Amino acid sequence: MRYQGKDISVLGAGRSGLAAARLARREGAEVTVRDDGPGGVAGETRRVLEEEGIAFREGASALDGAALSQLAVVSPGIDLKSPLARVFLDADVPVMAEIEFADCCHAKPVIAITGTNGKTTTTEMVELLLTAGGQRSVAAGNYGRAYSDLVLASDFESVEVVTLEVSSFQLEAIIDFRPDVSVWLNFAPDHLDRYAGVEEYYEAKHRIFKNQTGEDYAVVNSCSDVGTLRSRTVTFSAEDTSANYHLENGQIWFEGEAVCDWASGTRLRGEHNAENLMAALAVGHIRGIPFATMEKAIAGYAPPPHRCELVGTVSGHEYINDSKATNLHALEQSLRSQGESVVLIAGGKDKGLPFERLKETVKSKVSHVVAIGEIRDSLVEAWSGSVPCEAAESLEEAVRAATAAATADQTILFSPGTSSFDMFRGYEARGDMFRDIVNKLQ
Repeated sequence: MRYQGKDISVLGAGRSGLAAARLARREGAEVTVRDDGPGGVAGETRRVLEEEGIAFREGASALDGAALSQLAVVSPGIDLKSPLARVFLDADVPVMAEIEFADCCHAKPVIAITGTNGKTTTTEMVELLLTAGGQRSVAAGNYGRAYSDLVLASDFESVEVVTLEVSSFQLEAIIDFRPDVSVWLNFAPDHLDRYAGVEEYYEAKHRIFKNQTGEDYAVVNSCSDVGTLRSRTVTFSAEDTSANYHLENGQIWFEGEAVCDWASGTRLRGEHNAENLMAALAVGHIRGIPFATMEKAIAGYAPPPHRCELVGTVSGHEYINDSKATNLHALEQSLRSQGESVVLIAGGKDKGLPFERLKETVKSKVSHVVAIGEIRDSLVEAWSGSVPCEAAESLEEAVRAATAAATADQTILFSPGTSSFDMFRGYEARGDMFRDIVNKLQ
């Protein structure tokens, strides 16, 4: 075991950190979990892990003794600019991302999927298509369970291919992490509350290609500029018909052949989901799975909740829950996927996103805006010259206002365009509340 006897510090006591600590201990390391956040570790969690031989340092003491560690494994929630990470970097202790640490503990092939939007949907579809093709895959990473937790699982030996959703936070600290297939879905400004600018965010995501060679594959949206890659590149696009996978007349085409009936053969809505499917099909094809097998498998697939989810139809109005739209690119994609103009409910936490950039899209796709959350007033100011706008104090008030503003049979789209933490504990809670409010209308 490569970590036998090593002194390893795990930075962050969240889901990924605790899983990495357990994995490090299993690999024979001496492990200390360090967390300088105000919340600390729950007493029961502390007791159980201490019984497993894992030590804790919290608060200011988390920084003590950093230079004695031989490796620091960093959770995605820990910013590399934070005091906790800096004390290790300044002491020249190697700092490794949790996904890379988990990856070092096995030799199975890995599919890594990133993008500003669509990661979870694509990850689910890749997992489904690989398993349908007889290659058992389990998804992990930014999706579902931590990668370290998957590697720890008693049935991990039966997994043939690992499917990973990877965020920029998880890619920041990779050193030698090298996926067999990397997937780049799209890119747009996001997380500007963590990164100094768009360029820094882009550089973090682009690290997914850092260690790939000519033996590996990169599945890339042809409308994204990712530069010259060393890996073998396969492209996809719903707009660019020169891409290897492209969309024509509701069909997905590959090398002159229609390989999947997207429009009538799947339950996916919006061209952005067609692109997600293209990326998943490309991965499956690289892995040798027949298109007929994949088309059959995808027919019954429904995207995860809160992603252009049709909640219901009330008095002729469709209510669509797109609470997962936590950035401008997701909001723009959601709007472009609508055939006719909608009443839009948007807003939430102020992440410093330039909403004025969407003025023309909003003007062409929206008849009325109801703004909520921390940015409601600035959102009204940004768009009021393009479309009638009003602010609401709560989501329930916003749904009432949107319903009143809608014309006969018009769709009400809830696509916030930013994160939820000003009003909710996450986009799931936000979407669940929207669904509950709509259900009470029926």
